[in-house]
Amino acid sequence: MATDHIRYDVLARDALRGVLRTVLSDAAAHGLPGEHHFFITFLSKAEGVKLSPRLLAQYPEEMTIILQHQFWDLVVLEDRFEVGLSFGGIPERLVVPFSAIKSFFDPSVQFGLQFEPTELAATSDAPAPNLPAAAPAPSALAAPAAAPAAAAAEPADEAAKPSEGAEVVRLDRFRKK
Repeated sequence: MATDHIRYDVLARDALRGVLRTVLSDAAAHGLPGEHHFFITFLSKAEGVKLSPRLLAQYPEEMTIILQHQFWDLVVLEDRFEVGLSFGGIPERLVVPFSAIKSFFDPSVQFGLQFEPTELAATSDAPAPNLPAAAPAPSALAAPAAAPAAAAAEPADEAAKPSEGAEVVRLDRFRKK
């Protein structure tokens, strides 16, 4: 088989991360339209992820957050997004690089993306910084993607399964059958 010097896999992955960046930027600027809401699963210890020590202890491998009604101060930058959420009544500020995201799912339209971990999202051994609390808001849902009983983890369960080969996106997992 010929060597891919162009690296179409990297180009496709980056383009799909651009879709995620655009969707989150629009939500930050205008709010979520209609019934749209997002399940985002990311690696908790990936480089650049910032969680409080409490959340990192609770979700040591990966975490799924839901952006629906109860989030604030969503900021989208070129390489990451930042958002305020409340967990168990305690407000938190999360920083999530796009390279740390494993999956994105919008159940209102059955659209999802799945990403392979990149070299940039390699697990960091550095402890998570202690982040200041943000303004309080109602609770957001978060669950480890491996918890089958948690409603927030349901879409991520499919996405958490290891993939074969270099497949970047599997839209069929999110389609109604």
